[in-house]
Amino acid sequence: MYCGDSKITLILAAAGVGKRMNLGYPKQFLEIDGKPLFIIALEVAQKSDLIKDVVIVTGEDSIEFVSKACEEYKISKVRKVVAGGKERQYSIENALEYCEDNSIIAVQDGVRPFLKERYFSESLEILDKDIELSGVVVGVPLKDTIKRVDLSGVVVETPKREQYIAVHTPQIFRGKVLKEAYNKARHDNFLGTDDSSLVERLGKEIKVIIGDYDNIKITTVEDLKFL
Repeated sequence: MYCGDSKITLILAAAGVGKRMNLGYPKQFLEIDGKPLFIIALEVAQKSDLIKDVVIVTGEDSIEFVSKACEEYKISKVRKVVAGGKERQYSIENALEYCEDNSIIAVQDGVRPFLKERYFSESLEILDKDIELSGVVVGVPLKDTIKRVDLSGVVVETPKREQYIAVHTPQIFRGKVLKEAYNKARHDNFLGTDDSSLVERLGKEIKVIIGDYDNIKITTVEDLKFL
């Protein structure tokens, strides 16, 4: 268990529209056991002594709903609920304006409800021990064989799956580095696939900790069967 003094500001990304779910409303608002999906992850943050505060990014039309839901479920660590952008990257960038440079920042998907406190604890311990590290991301080893194919679907090669990790959230970084990475991405007009990809462009070192296979992102109707 982590026993240091560092605390985390958690950014919860809850601005998706959920087109693939065909719900008619954002998937992060889907109710599981009577509560919105995004609240489940927030409850872990609320109970954790390692989380100092929370910034939620959501659709502009959903700010009031999210704020009221946080009040209803007593998520008192929320510092700000902000409007997102057209892409996830732009949404996180908006949230970063409310995060301190000298903080540790964790970015968590609002539709990845099986968040565990150990991800925060292990990440903080690693960052405290190695000042050269800029971040820690959660991921799991691949179970399936991976094929690289060309544009016509023909197999080009079969890479060793031991060298690959399926990356999850949270992704946790030193605040100053994460902000620098986002600023450079905007300057270069670069759109990354996750937060780590932006930090990697700075040449910074990031470590992976092994997470859990149940830490899934609710993306399709099939994922609901898992819930």
